[in-house]
Amino acid sequence: MGVVLSNIIAIYRRELQSYFVSPLAYAIAGVFWFIAGLFFVMILLGPDGILPTVAAIDLQGQQIGVPVPPIDVPYEFIRAFLDRMGWLLLFVLPILSMGLYAEERKRGTLELLATSPVTNWAVAIGKLLGVLTFFTAMVAPMLIFEAIAISGANPPMSPSIPLLGHFGLILLAAAILSLGMFISSLTESTILSAVLTFAVILLLLFIDLIAKLIPGPIGEALGHLSLLKHYNTLIQGIFDTSSLILFASYIFLGIFLTAQSIDALRFQRQ
Repeated sequence: MGVVLSNIIAIYRRELQSYFVSPLAYAIAGVFWFIAGLFFVMILLGPDGILPTVAAIDLQGQQIGVPVPPIDVPYEFIRAFLDRMGWLLLFVLPILSMGLYAEERKRGTLELLATSPVTNWAVAIGKLLGVLTFFTAMVAPMLIFEAIAISGANPPMSPSIPLLGHFGLILLAAAILSLGMFISSLTESTILSAVLTFAVILLLLFIDLIAKLIPGPIGEALGHLSLLKHYNTLIQGIFDTSSLILFASYIFLGIFLTAQSIDALRFQRQ
């Protein structure tokens, strides 16, 4: 067990270091922060943002003399911002995951991994943890701005809601990256890997819409596979164990399929 853990840590450090020295990774992070910052400002202060809308509703209520029901501005802001962030992942994460194995295939180092004493599971877990850590580092600065934005709320907002929402964001990212890692192990083309990952994740996000067209238990079962449905549950502050199980299942599935893909390559080389 100790050997497997040390192998995972070694692969994790190697993968994480490759992101922090890659110009492409910094470019992805820069675009991510720019778009996320635009979402942040527009949701909070834009023409149709939360603060101007609440101010307009309050002013209208004062003019007509009708009391306005209270609006939980911090909750609505966090929910709306994390909703936009979830859609942003659809475009950013396929680019992050496209080189996890495709680059190894292109450079010819995947054969070395496939025939090395390190287990395929250890390699897959280490790579997934590395890219997930880099993504978490990308999200971390946004937490600071969110904390500043909701710090003046009266009454103060419970920290459990934003924490659960961001936990859901990390789980969604892990599920997408895990599936993207498997797709990356199938091809040498990073572009093809990114496109296929985008298509698969788009299908899994909208599968609940397809499920509504299918009556009976089959449609109901398909509806439970939707990543978007379970992500929305978490960002609304609802702790649902079925959502956690679904994300964990997708993560495990991606790692399992990746390990089997490399096993097939190992068998071919032998």
